[in-house]
Amino acid sequence: MYEPNVVGDWQEYDGHAGLRGRVHRLEVAEPPRGRDDAAVGLTYFSLRVTVENRGARHYGIHLEDGQIDIRVGPDGEGAFIDWRNSQFIEGFDVYPLRRATAVLYAAAPETALTHVDVQVQLRVDDEWTDRRLWAGGIGVSGVTAAAAPAGSGQGGLVHQVSAFLRDQTEPGTA
Repeated sequence: MYEPNVVGDWQEYDGHAGLRGRVHRLEVAEPPRGRDDAAVGLTYFSLRVTVENRGARHYGIHLEDGQIDIRVGPDGEGAFIDWRNSQFIEGFDVYPLRRATAVLYAAAPETALTHVDVQVQLRVDDEWTDRRLWAGGIGVSGVTAAAAPAGSGQGGLVHQVSAFLRDQTEPGTA
């Protein structure tokens, strides 16, 4: 039976000696250029897709919109991907012992973030690789005070717990 990769695991790309990829740093995060109007009431999160070349030759890689699919929750509903705030890899030559990273911002209902699946289909030297899947999630333990600002306007349990813990660690509080 095929099992997905866990978020953070490296996966080798067959047919491309030394080339490997991973999805990592799945965390609650606000986008750098502001929230999209279509994401009202949703919780933003970010993730990174890194491609590393440990081989002897360089590879031209593409990782653009349409090559990444993000599904959340137990039913695998599509997350809102904020293309405006995301940074892709568009025709970059990854030389030996080098990496290239795409940073994606997406949004989904807070309760669905405990189960996040990310499917990536990389294009290498104008050839499509097989699709790879990484599975992970964001829970209460994955949210830090820095990741959930007080002014985010979210009233969910994760944000309430985060605010409580932040208040407990501030100097001068009981």
